[in-house]
Amino acid sequence: MTVADVLTDGFERIREVVHEAVDGLDAEALNYRVDPGANSIAWLVWHLTRVQDDHVAEVAGLDQVWTAKGWYDRFALPIAESATGYGDSADDVARIQAPAELLTGYYDAVHEQTLRYVQGLVDADLSRVVDTRWDPPVTLGVRLVSVISDDLQHAGQAAYLRGVLARTR
Repeated sequence: MTVADVLTDGFERIREVVHEAVDGLDAEALNYRVDPGANSIAWLVWHLTRVQDDHVAEVAGLDQVWTAKGWYDRFALPIAESATGYGDSADDVARIQAPAELLTGYYDAVHEQTLRYVQGLVDADLSRVVDTRWDPPVTLGVRLVSVISDDLQHAGQAAYLRGVLARTR
């Protein structure tokens, strides 16, 4: 198994959970929040996708799918084009509303760009420093594992919320 295979498997797992959490849900379910300060399924999936898009595009030297492929315009959200969800307030979370097809469509477009990038990686690529703002500096391998970890956590949170909704409806 190559590094490309391992990374591809990690990103494929995220895709599976995202689709299981979102597919078939209506607007009410996607925007449900267990309390006014909690995240919704729509926000969680949008945020994890924005982070993956932002971070992978940066290390790959690519344009973000969000802007380059028109997803920002399709979502038509009252947010800055550069927003990724980091530091969002409860009011910011409430602004992220989108139908399931739009959320998974954007996720799938980011997923495709991510896979095209990681499938070309070899072991030696992982030690390349991609962020010197940290001590120690962040390598490509650490950044990609961080994206997988963060995305799986958020996808799992979305899946949990879907389960809560299934028991309360």
